[in-house]
Amino acid sequence: MNVLNLLFTKDGLIYQITKNKSVLEEKSYFVDEESPKNFISGKLEDVLLKQRYDEVSVISALNHFTLMPEGFEDHDSGYDLIAFNAPVDKDNEELMLSVNKKFKVQFYYTFPKEFYQKIKDLSIPVRFNFSGEKFLNSINNKNNKEIHINLYHNQCEFFAISNKKIILYNNLDVNSEVDFLYFVMFTLSKIGFGINETNFYVYGETTENETFISELQKFVKNLKVVFDNIPNKNFILN
Repeated sequence: MNVLNLLFTKDGLIYQITKNKSVLEEKSYFVDEESPKNFISGKLEDVLLKQRYDEVSVISALNHFTLMPEGFEDHDSGYDLIAFNAPVDKDNEELMLSVNKKFKVQFYYTFPKEFYQKIKDLSIPVRFNFSGEKFLNSINNKNNKEIHINLYHNQCEFFAISNKKIILYNNLDVNSEVDFLYFVMFTLSKIGFGINETNFYVYGETTENETFISELQKFVKNLKVVFDNIPNKNFILN
């Protein structure tokens, strides 16, 4: 069974082609100053037409989202709730929902309609999910107060968890590792997580963000790098 896994970040597309859980191919595309306007859209088309797939799995790490308790049913207000966090363009963004039974929360998020339609036009089974739900579902929460940080290329998401309850989730652009470090420390003070009583767990592009990790270690007593993304074993896609 050939499966195409797609991860969309704020400035990139990562794809992975698997067959019976073995990775056949993986590649990343990121926008830079020289990229044409529709760079990601063009790369998506190339990947979708690359071969025949039996299934597509799509994960969005785009930071247009909101977090609500499980069971919230006013779906019509999804766009408005997301608009408190980020600008929303209803004409060009599809409203999506991902539910996490493990922690009893759900994510409303938007996904570009252009990408959505290109993928649906394949007329094969497609599974859409939000990166926060995917990440949360893989977390093993043991201690009273924990911060789980998942690092991407120029982006990260993190959860603050206390006694198996989600206290905070955010998905941020990381243009400066120092700025993000400051934001984490500021957040801890606001939610009452003491540095010495909080356990930190880091995942994802840890090699690319080693400066951030080394700086974090100067302030944090309990820090564990759970695993780094290894080529052909991309954490968020598996």
